[in-house]
Amino acid sequence: MRSEEVAMPVRVVTAAAIVAVVAASGMIGGPAVAAPVVGTGPCASDPPVEHESVIPEKLDIPIPYPWIEPVPFPAPEPAPVRITPEPLPADPCRNPCPDLTDLPDPIGGLSSRIGIPEIGLDFNPFVFGIPVPGPEQEVPPPPEPADPDVEPAPTVAKRPTPKLGEVSMVAKVTGASSTNRTDKRWQVNGTDLGIMWESKPGEVAVAFGDTVGRGFHPPGGQGDDWRSNVLGFSTDTDLADGLTIDTFVQDGRCHAAEVLGSRKIDNVEITTIPTSGFAIGSRQYMSYMSIRTWNSIPTTWFTNHGGIAYSDDGGQTWTKDPYARWDNIFGLGRFQVAAMVPQGGYVYMFGTPNTRLGEVALARVPEADVLNKSAYQYWSDGEWTPVGGPRAATPVIRGTAGELSVDYDEARGVWRISYLDTLRTGITLRESDAPQGAWSDPVRMVGVESYPELYGGFIHPWSTAEDLYFTLSTWSDYNVFLMRAELD
Repeated sequence: MRSEEVAMPVRVVTAAAIVAVVAASGMIGGPAVAAPVVGTGPCASDPPVEHESVIPEKLDIPIPYPWIEPVPFPAPEPAPVRITPEPLPADPCRNPCPDLTDLPDPIGGLSSRIGIPEIGLDFNPFVFGIPVPGPEQEVPPPPEPADPDVEPAPTVAKRPTPKLGEVSMVAKVTGASSTNRTDKRWQVNGTDLGIMWESKPGEVAVAFGDTVGRGFHPPGGQGDDWRSNVLGFSTDTDLADGLTIDTFVQDGRCHAAEVLGSRKIDNVEITTIPTSGFAIGSRQYMSYMSIRTWNSIPTTWFTNHGGIAYSDDGGQTWTKDPYARWDNIFGLGRFQVAAMVPQGGYVYMFGTPNTRLGEVALARVPEADVLNKSAYQYWSDGEWTPVGGPRAATPVIRGTAGELSVDYDEARGVWRISYLDTLRTGITLRESDAPQGAWSDPVRMVGVESYPELYGGFIHPWSTAEDLYFTLSTWSDYNVFLMRAELD
């Protein structure tokens, strides 16, 4: 039998990294990007923040091998463990858990001393699962079928291209030497994404993807203590000096908990990644993608489905709704990577297939029916329609889009969307007066010539018309940075 010890898989490099050499040569243009602010964490003893080289000191090459294994369906769902954490020390330089996090760094081998990568082989089973009955679970009855109408939804006039000023890196959000010292406080040494939404008035939830602790080393999330996702909370209203995280959902002392479980079996379900979040009343919702495998061609992965989870206890525990799922049939399913935004009594769902190469489709649902899949209408050639389901949705943005982030600027009545544009090799921004568009032409905010192997671009919900704050990840750092774009 396969050991229960699992290590986080090494994902394939992004398309942005493939063109990094071209970009570095000056062949790709874009707006001026200010040099990142040289900062430390809250301690003067923390070393300055430095971006990792795209040539790593150590690289574990994944070697999948076939393995046949019985896989129970439905999946076992262990009861979550949660603690009420002790307050952080008043002195930000004090490590709350030195016995857990103050460990000596490993001494590099000969390859690191002479400046070439230390190459390792990471053998992992690629499972061909044999379905077997899983544990009995109490499943709620499905929602009553809805019968939404077909309604006109013409596009509106295209807005001008957003005018972009200086774009700068504000601070490192996660990992060593970050403003939050997440490696010392919550054993979040390496992570990515940083998806944000207003969880309640005065508070922003921040969801991260695959996370590692002890033994972390880039590129990607190589190391131990793998969690598929973690969730923090922030009340920081002054983002000019960085994004302060007050706490994480925790399952142990100084340990951020995995909030959406996954099987961690390659080719069955290797991980579960948040894609967006929002709150309606006291209930929080999180869209996610169930990743079947990362072992695919560059810029792609393969999902089982995109789905919605919800929490009624302030984000401490989450339930994956068994019916609010969009299956990935033959790898062609839409709405696998979703960004969901409530506005005007509806929740709008923007989605792409399970790649960074798909076009953006759109659906909407009344706020009261978020978990009722039959209540969704899909935008199709100028109409909101339930007919044909997600397959009938026509693109609202064409071209290559990955990892969407969408917000609605209440002050101006304007929609904004940020995403990784693989062809433009950067994070782009568009605006529209209606969710279905027409969307403005894109403006490229940051690109691989400044941040090789970049991805993400998730908008902070307290951004303004003049200051757009967003999070950025890079594969070579495998941590999250807060960015600021000045808009005219």
